[in-house]
Amino acid sequence: MMAEFKKVVLAYSGGLDTSVIIPWLKENYGGCEVIACCADIGQGDDMQAIHDKALRSGASKCYIADLTEEFLTDYVWPTLKAGAVYEGKYLLGTSFARPLIAKKLVEIAKQEGADAIAHGATGKGNDQVRFELTVKALAPNMAIIAPWREWELLSRTQEIEYAKAHNIDIPTDNKKYSMDKNIWHLSHEGSDLEDPWNAPNNEMFLVSKAPEDAPDKPEELTVCFEKGVPVAVNGERMGAVDLLNKLNEIGARNGVGIVDICENRLVGMKSRGVYENPGGAILYYAHRELEYLCLDRATYHFKEGVAIRFGELVYDGMWFCQLREALSAFVDSTQESVTGTVKLKLYKGNIMSAGAKSPYSLYNQEFVTFEEDHVYNQADAEGFINLFGLPLKVRALMQEKAGK
Repeated sequence: MMAEFKKVVLAYSGGLDTSVIIPWLKENYGGCEVIACCADIGQGDDMQAIHDKALRSGASKCYIADLTEEFLTDYVWPTLKAGAVYEGKYLLGTSFARPLIAKKLVEIAKQEGADAIAHGATGKGNDQVRFELTVKALAPNMAIIAPWREWELLSRTQEIEYAKAHNIDIPTDNKKYSMDKNIWHLSHEGSDLEDPWNAPNNEMFLVSKAPEDAPDKPEELTVCFEKGVPVAVNGERMGAVDLLNKLNEIGARNGVGIVDICENRLVGMKSRGVYENPGGAILYYAHRELEYLCLDRATYHFKEGVAIRFGELVYDGMWFCQLREALSAFVDSTQESVTGTVKLKLYKGNIMSAGAKSPYSLYNQEFVTFEEDHVYNQADAEGFINLFGLPLKVRALMQEKAGK
């Protein structure tokens, strides 16, 4: 017998793992009450069916939390404004969903007077870190249970046998890949992808078309931003959820946003993943195009470094750390002028620039024109180059004198 808890709040998805966890917790933690919580972040699941299954599996309650809009406005948009991408490819679709889910778990645990929170993340993955760091940040005295690090169920076959013995519905779909889906992305891991030499099969794609199957004619669209936040597509203002759904639809039919990466997991191993992120790919591209117009050189270059660190913090589950909050404050300051419209062209998996405009554009045609102008004295460049190159000249004179 392990420690005894009265109430445990479980992050519940309705899949095999978390369904098995419900009776396992009750058996191994003193007959505790298990309260399930399923987060709806736009994954398209039948939430009523999940609710009912949780109760059949032994949960006393099942909360269904609609977090889709909060996910976009409070987690995705700040990361987009930062331009944060993990290792140059991954748009962090699972990474910034986990802190939001864990935050809701903490809220329910406090509301219910629970003394522990449980999750179904494995001991090999990043999600265990993301869940648990959030709990530590928001409820430092809350106990955390991670069955995958404790139980003796070492295979899917053993889990199925346990489920049958406890009269738990077993999923009828036999998924080839381990997948995580929300409104922002769909990830694929495992199976043939475990060999990095294997190309992804087109049959894998459930959101986007394969690029070669996309239309033979390019599609143009516009995206409008206000202070770095996307607010309109093709001139139509939309809320966050409708806007991303619209861009997902446009991007998917043109085969954009498919990423194949062998990434460095926080726990020390490399993992191969294929991500479908059509709307996100469009937003990141468009946002960067607008920043090219609206940010000065020093700010843009410094922000590039911030983006890398921001992406690492999100990937590592450090959403609620002081550094991420401080970096977001810096990012928000830079976004005050990132307002305008970007025009893009999509074609068979490619996103191409087709124009951008902003009332805060720092581009000034009169200064850069190859035609005659009255604002720039080209003779000024000589003095600038002399001063800018002075350290090079001094070093060269020293080397001549030293005979080097």
